[in-house]
Amino acid sequence: MVGSGIAGLTLALRAAELLPDAAGGVLLITKDVLSAGSTRWAQGGIAAALGPGDSPEEHLRDTMLAGDGLCDADAVRVLVTEGPTAVRRLISSGAVFDRSADGELVLSLEGGHRRKRIAHAGGDATGAEIQRALIHAVHAQPRIEVIEHALALDLQLAADGGVAGITLHVMGVGQRDGVGAIACRAVVLATGGLGQIYAATTNPVVATGDGMAMALRAGAIVRDLEFVQFHPTVLWLGEASSGQQPLISEAVRGEGAVLVDGDGRRFMRGVHELADLAPRDVVAKQILRTMEATGSPHVWLDGRELGAATWAERFPTILATCREHGIDPVTELIPVVPACHYASGGVRTDLNGRSSVPGLYACGEAACSGVHGANRLASNSLLEGLVFAERIAADLVRVLPPPRVPAPDRRPRALIDGAVRGDLQRLMSAGAGVLRTREGLSRTADALRDLAGSHPGQPGVEAWQTTNLHTIATVLVAAAAAREETRGSHWREDFPARDDVHWQRHLDAHSGGGAVHMALSPIAPPTADPAPSAALLAELAEAGLDFAEIEAIVDRALAEDLGPGRDDVTSVATVRAEQTSRADLVARADGIVAGLAVARLVFERVSGGDVVVERFAKDGEQVHRGEVLLTVHGHTRHLLVAERTALNLLGRMCGVATATRAWTEALAGSAAQVRDTRKTTPGLRVLEKYAVRCGGGVNHRMALWDEALIKDNHVVAAGGVVAAFEAVRRAYPGVPVEVEVDSLEQLDEVLEAGADLVLLDNFTPAQMRVAVARNVGRARLEASGGLTLADAAAVAATGVDYVSVGALTHSAPVLDVALDLRPEDI
Repeated sequence: MVGSGIAGLTLALRAAELLPDAAGGVLLITKDVLSAGSTRWAQGGIAAALGPGDSPEEHLRDTMLAGDGLCDADAVRVLVTEGPTAVRRLISSGAVFDRSADGELVLSLEGGHRRKRIAHAGGDATGAEIQRALIHAVHAQPRIEVIEHALALDLQLAADGGVAGITLHVMGVGQRDGVGAIACRAVVLATGGLGQIYAATTNPVVATGDGMAMALRAGAIVRDLEFVQFHPTVLWLGEASSGQQPLISEAVRGEGAVLVDGDGRRFMRGVHELADLAPRDVVAKQILRTMEATGSPHVWLDGRELGAATWAERFPTILATCREHGIDPVTELIPVVPACHYASGGVRTDLNGRSSVPGLYACGEAACSGVHGANRLASNSLLEGLVFAERIAADLVRVLPPPRVPAPDRRPRALIDGAVRGDLQRLMSAGAGVLRTREGLSRTADALRDLAGSHPGQPGVEAWQTTNLHTIATVLVAAAAAREETRGSHWREDFPARDDVHWQRHLDAHSGGGAVHMALSPIAPPTADPAPSAALLAELAEAGLDFAEIEAIVDRALAEDLGPGRDDVTSVATVRAEQTSRADLVARADGIVAGLAVARLVFERVSGGDVVVERFAKDGEQVHRGEVLLTVHGHTRHLLVAERTALNLLGRMCGVATATRAWTEALAGSAAQVRDTRKTTPGLRVLEKYAVRCGGGVNHRMALWDEALIKDNHVVAAGGVVAAFEAVRRAYPGVPVEVEVDSLEQLDEVLEAGADLVLLDNFTPAQMRVAVARNVGRARLEASGGLTLADAAAVAATGVDYVSVGALTHSAPVLDVALDLRPEDI
């Protein structure tokens, strides 16, 4: 666990409690002391539906509204439904929250919430109390080892791209002074946010985006990094102030304080139905507009009506901070301005905290779980760290990644001089801060490139942290330039409107080939069904299949059968609602199994999780006619509704796997591997390519974006095979390029140009042998076109690396699988 805020501490505790002894221990590293970080600065509290009259549904509605169209509904539902129990567990572990005289939790109101649901401790010291309680529990847990003053540097990766360990630098005299690397089965990034990329921020000095930067260097996808929330009310300390600024919690406005301009006018009235308690982006925008209109460097927060007792009891920390700076909020107005506060984007994760890199998890502000969308709802951040830390711990218990061996690390290690950190912060505040334009973002991107090129650094804490800030700033600026709309906490003056047609999507980014690559991803649609079983999630993860993607395929298939009413009229008419049955999925022919988890998902989706599944085979295994693959037990109607969709998908996948196995057996004894193509059934590519892997084959490119394949029409359009190759290399330097050639002369040309993968189209075995001899190991060679099983061995014997077979997915026969129903009562 990297990081010691609410996410890292909770996760370490839950993992230590749940993991079996054989799994080993839990190591928590933090680059300062355990009590440093953002959690202890949380003033307002933690939001959860804990009060009478409140509900998770209302909390969900408020969160979705604040997220401005970009929240993933299922992630929000996890947050609001699991949140109350998680908070009660936190209280039972020792965190002391404020209570009324009759012992009930005191709940307050904050911006964007329509109910009082903010639990707090010590008035405005909630984060500090949570941190205290969790640190005490961590010290009492013998299975947790802690290394303080340890700066995580980079993830160690295995040959398959999964996490094998982590490198770190122990600063000063630590518990393990001089440790350079830690081998581990999983790494959880709970490293907090990126607030130090801006000159004025509420974030502590440790918030340098280390986890996000490490994840990017490891190939992970980061999502929605352009959405940086600027807290509307930060204490204004003067024109020259910079660094961490004192926060004036929204809870102050929740208790009745109001925003006014220099003339005492309440400028939030009429702007939003919640006025001064509108979502943060609305308030911050209106403050900036008011400052521009009046020419003032700040606006005022008027909390005089709260009275001395409320200030002393409810906000003692804020009261003391204001007085330290010469302002008495009991009798005076408080000067406030917006400042960088919270990053809604981060490392893309699923509902169990998994990133796109195997073995790498992320939680809290370092992650983008889909909860916050384009703008975080007040006090949801502590809850997110709590809930998703517990889910990660549970996932690690279900599927702890295997140990991996680090592969040689060839990633570039260019560092930036730590002395330019202030320059970077000023650049970001000026060009990528609250209000953004194409010109400003372009200038900032150019300046960031110049900064990196002109100020190389030497290994050291400041250089490492400044390099991380630069890495994150570069991606953030690119994302902000790409998103041409105003939404939530991303404000483009040149695109002032929200544009759902083009931009109601997540913006994913990853680094490769020295460039930032962007891709739009749809918002995960809400489902009314319960979460999938842990066993199903484990099966899909083991198969390398993304739950959300497979779920979408299954839902489309079910919709074809069930229509808008989701009815099976025959089953409803003939089967009693309470009747239950057992059913066996039986192979009606010999073949290779693929897709059992997909079939299981169908039954779980139809039954709402009310089904028991027993598995008697594994994907990739050989089965024979009459063998039972799965047994399902549940309501008969559900089994019959799910039958055809489950069998369609399972039979297709098993057929592809069986056809692939025939080819792999034909190539046995050679070094050649059978490879698929894009000749797949529309909508089923991810399943069919997985089935190829079950059969022993390897995948070609998944789509048109992840690998270039230059074919004859591209050659004609570009004016030659070399011209086409060089054009792709220039346009997409980080994308693998395969070139199709139909003659030995073309082969010589592309080898000379530097191609590393060549497709030999319709070559005879004799021509292939000549091609292999001319290649002399310079490129990988793939045979394709007109191949049959009868000549597979002869082709493999030529020495080619791959044998490409479109028939694997294009025309493989379906393996016959049937459902044998055994009603338990009639």
